Amino acid sequence: MKIEKEPYPALYPVPVSLITCDENIVTIAWIGTACYDPPMLCFAIRPERFSHDLIEKSKEFVVNIPKREILKEVDFCGMVSGRNVKKFEKTKFTKIKARKVSSPLIKECPVNIECRLEKIVPLGTHDLLIGRIVTVNVDEELIENGKINYKKAEPICYVKGEYWSLGDVIGRYGFSKR
Repeated sequence: MKIEKEPYPALYPVPVSLITCDENIVTIAWIGTACYDPPMLCFAIRPERFSHDLIEKSKEFVVNIPKREILKEVDFCGMVSGRNVKKFEKTKFTKIKARKVSSPLIKECPVNIECRLEKIVPLGTHDLLIGRIVTVNVDEELIENGKINYKKAEPICYVKGEYWSLGDVIGRYGFSKR
């Protein structure tokens, strides 16, 4: 028997990311792919957040995909405001100059996705920010046969206040038709 629950954001797990905008870092978990061609992603953020204002003004940002070994810093970046704290200094993250946008990459994150802001969609408590992906930077040691080895990348997932890691591959797209 299924039990009915009141509506809430029930999707799980969601990927954890660190978004750099100007000199700030914000932890975002409500993020995903929006379009394949042109390549776009989207994420939800409250309009009163410091990062929202920075992205709205600069029209660009970088999505940095963290690995589990920097989890404490990832959590910290979501708990304090960049209005009051210089997060790059506190976390000791290393800034790398981006190729196509002015916001920095985080060296300690194995994947960095540079984006230009396409649109902001007001939704309610959160706005949906849609970004066009202009380039993707990947640590060389993660590339195997031309693809990212996600197990080596050790991405972090988030479920209702808890951080999780990924398990093993259990299938490949289209395996049911083979």
